[in-house]
Amino acid sequence: MNVRRILAIAIFSFFLNNAQGQLTPGQGAQLVQLNTITTAVPFLMIGPDSRSGALGDAGVALSPDANSLHWNPAKMAFASNDVEFSLAYAPWLRALVDDMNLAYLSGVKRINKRQAWGAALRYFSLGNITFTDETGTTIRDFQPAEFSLDVGYSQKLSDRFSGGIAGRFINSNLTGGTNVLGANSKPGRSVAVDVSTFYTNPYAKVAGRDAEINWGLCISNIGAKMSYSESAERDFIPTNLKTGAALKLKLDDYNSLTFTADVNKLLVPTTPIYDQESGNSIVSGFNPDVGVATGMIQSFYDAPGVVNFNDDGTYTIEDGSILREELRELNIGGGIEYLFNDAFAFRTGFFNEHYSKGARQFITLGAGIKYTVFTVDLSYLISTRQQNPLANTLRFTLRLQFSDLAQSSNEEN
Repeated sequence: MNVRRILAIAIFSFFLNNAQGQLTPGQGAQLVQLNTITTAVPFLMIGPDSRSGALGDAGVALSPDANSLHWNPAKMAFASNDVEFSLAYAPWLRALVDDMNLAYLSGVKRINKRQAWGAALRYFSLGNITFTDETGTTIRDFQPAEFSLDVGYSQKLSDRFSGGIAGRFINSNLTGGTNVLGANSKPGRSVAVDVSTFYTNPYAKVAGRDAEINWGLCISNIGAKMSYSESAERDFIPTNLKTGAALKLKLDDYNSLTFTADVNKLLVPTTPIYDQESGNSIVSGFNPDVGVATGMIQSFYDAPGVVNFNDDGTYTIEDGSILREELRELNIGGGIEYLFNDAFAFRTGFFNEHYSKGARQFITLGAGIKYTVFTVDLSYLISTRQQNPLANTLRFTLRLQFSDLAQSSNEEN
């Protein structure tokens, strides 16, 4: 296998779902043109923890925990414990390979009753790859890996509203410096920030019952483009907008139900459609070779829609197809959590992505159990499509919560 093919598998293995699902060949093209958005370092978009993993990968508005830095840094200011830690592990794409995995270590510390900070380390291993040249001669064995290091801060702006910010360093070493077509490759590196907000009302009433209503919004991975060689074009990192809500309904003193849902949209340019003769002129959509800020704004209106080319070289854009494609770039996930006595949790959820934009469609299940300061969570992914490399994905999370570490004098600050 040559180096270019290995790189393609390593970088875009997460997007193997962008096939036409269960449609027969040619049927998808008759319905809508496939136009998946791809970025560098897509591992940043993987939900690391089992709690949100069991709720359809929804977490921007869930109650705060040690994994808040990934979903919504602003939640940390409302943490109920003085110190929380979380260690998560997930074997990844085991339907394709047996040595790819994600590990995530995170923690949140309350500074006082209005402020908190957090840190996280995410490590993604792509297993072992043997590099060969064009003739098939072995060059070397290498274990490509990617990691990110995050630090975040959150501040309450009122008793129910908070804001948060996080900084992130990203390193992606997919080739180990292997020479690619006469050019030396290098690790891709970038820095990024997240900005977020969170609202909570723990004293709401729904149908005469005590309830808690949360809402969150986070724009993550706002950062510089990334390149794997000096001569290669720089690729966008997965800047993402997510917003969602959660409703916790208290059935009685021991039982509660939480309903949550998230909507996600990549703030990255969509690939336009070029003319069929030269392949250089854009017939629908916008030039994707733009800066980060322009790309974020452009992502809301740059979908090319469905273009039909005629035999005489002319073309038409199907009415309404541009708006439909923009709406198809929204991914929706959500779920339900049943909690008994703050000790046992059972969860289920669903995630949907349009087949023309990646076709990730799956049901999630999970459970959690808490004993003293320890909480163990487990989630399981069930694909609703055939030949889905994400099928049967398991995620494990161990959380530790300490409520009595802060000094009372510090709480008064």
